[in-house]
Amino acid sequence: MAVNELTVTVVGWVGSDPVRYTGDDGQVPFTKFRVASTPRVYDRDQDGYVDADTSWFTVKTFRHLALNVAESVRRGEPVVVHGRLRLVDWVAPDGRPRTTAELTADAVGHDLSRGTTRFMRTVHAPGRAAAADADGRAVPPETEDGADDGGAGVGGPGAEVVDVSRAFELADDDPLPGDVPTGTVQALPA
Repeated sequence: MAVNELTVTVVGWVGSDPVRYTGDDGQVPFTKFRVASTPRVYDRDQDGYVDADTSWFTVKTFRHLALNVAESVRRGEPVVVHGRLRLVDWVAPDGRPRTTAELTADAVGHDLSRGTTRFMRTVHAPGRAAAADADGRAVPPETEDGADDGGAGVGGPGAEVVDVSRAFELADDDPLPGDVPTGTVQALPA
C-alpha cells in the first residue's frame, strides 16, 4: 500500500453495467463500472432535505471480486463500495485536461437499506480463470468430476446445498424470536 493512499467507502447507485476484462497477461480478470453518489443535505430555505451535487467514481475490481461483481451487479442498483481512491489525470479527445476519481475496490455489496438480496457463495478453482458467457457474466465452475453444480457454487465436489432457511420450518420445536440455532445443520429434503 502506498503511503498516501486514501481508503474510502462510497454509498451510491451503479451508473453503468459492469464490463469484464482480462488483463494483459490473460490471467487476471478485472471488472469496471461507474457509481454515482448523491448525498442528501438539509436546506434551511426549503426546510427539508435536498440532493447535493453528484460525485462519480470509476470502480475497478480484480480477480474473484471481479468475477462476482460481473455476475451480481447491474446498472441502477444501490451499492456500497469500499476501497482505495486515487485521482487519475487524463486528456480528453477535445484536448481539455480531465480528472477521474478511480476506486480500486476491496469490497462491493448491495445497499440493503434500499432493498433485499440473496447471498450465494462461489468457489473458484485455483489457478484457473472462470469462463464468461456472451454478456460477460461469470459462468459457474464445474465440479472436479465434471458435473455442473447447478449454479449453486457452494462447497466442493459432492457438496450438498443446505437450505438453512427451512431448518426452522422442519424443526419439532419452533424457536423463540432471537434464538440462535445450535448443533449441526443437516441436509434437508428438497
